[in-house]
Amino acid sequence: MSRDLSPREARDRFLSRRRQENTEKTVRSYENRLTRFVEWTEEQRIDSMSELSGWDIDEYRSAREASGVAPATLRGQLMALKQLLDYCASIDVVDHRVPEKVNIPTLSKSEESNDTKLEVDDADALLTFYRSSSEMFGRPEHAFLEVAWHTGARMSGIRALDMGDFDPDRQTLEFRHRPPTRLKNKEEGERVVGISKPVVKALRTYVARERFEKRDEEGREPLFSGRQGRPSDTTFRAWSYLGTQPCRVVQCPHGNRRATCDYTRRNHASKCPSSRSPHAIRTGSITWQLLQGLSIDVVAARVNATPKTIRRHYYRAAERDEFEELRAEYTLKLDIGNYD
Repeated sequence: MSRDLSPREARDRFLSRRRQENTEKTVRSYENRLTRFVEWTEEQRIDSMSELSGWDIDEYRSAREASGVAPATLRGQLMALKQLLDYCASIDVVDHRVPEKVNIPTLSKSEESNDTKLEVDDADALLTFYRSSSEMFGRPEHAFLEVAWHTGARMSGIRALDMGDFDPDRQTLEFRHRPPTRLKNKEEGERVVGISKPVVKALRTYVARERFEKRDEEGREPLFSGRQGRPSDTTFRAWSYLGTQPCRVVQCPHGNRRATCDYTRRNHASKCPSSRSPHAIRTGSITWQLLQGLSIDVVAARVNATPKTIRRHYYRAAERDEFEELRAEYTLKLDIGNYD
């Protein structure tokens, strides 16, 4: 027997289920994305989820596009809507064909580079998964994601790290310009960056279990090391794309099965529409650090950028209200999880 729920009731029920599986920050992200849909249905006098048709869903997308929302934001809102409808179909509130009527847009290359980042809730979910997985904890994908997210460093900077640059006792990583491994701003980009204890633990596990005892062509001992020594940029990108695939945590937003999906293969991981590049991780990290309450100058120093660049590209006017609202809520213990 099917049940009847209003869009607001369906959203609240869905969120209550999410709270059993996700952090509160992830749930809050779902709520923000789905509230747009709920408010739209109420404006359209759609009182029951069972009334929804493909036409209604397309009209909602058109309304969001007309509002001027960024393509990446629109995509995230429609992905959340599809997950809501998948849940409603599973409890017989909507017909099982309704979720398939959500047409999730594919971003162009320019939209990908300008607007797409690893979102805070996605990073939270991924790192929570890795930290609780006995199989994946400390694997290259996990260790790279921990460092990339918590430092906001460029891929070239992470690749340049040597074993001696990691001080687990002081909880620091030291980025140094030592050609042929280079920092973007050369010696001016050198800095020491603090990392939290969970990041230290992940790196220690990576070094103990996964790292190859190899030197590079200059005789240095790279922190991230493969069979041939210091990994190539291609290898780091593969770790990034493989490590950020959402199907490690939730149902595939594109309707694929992980066991048979070509995107889970190393050479095809970059083709997954929801995987993220090292630059996208950096972009998300910088925004997250600002939301944690760190000043623009502090973030700029951590990520080797100028305060002007941070203001222009990351501290957008649309995010300032959210920054002020969240600053008092979060502590300055810079870690993706809630650790004492």
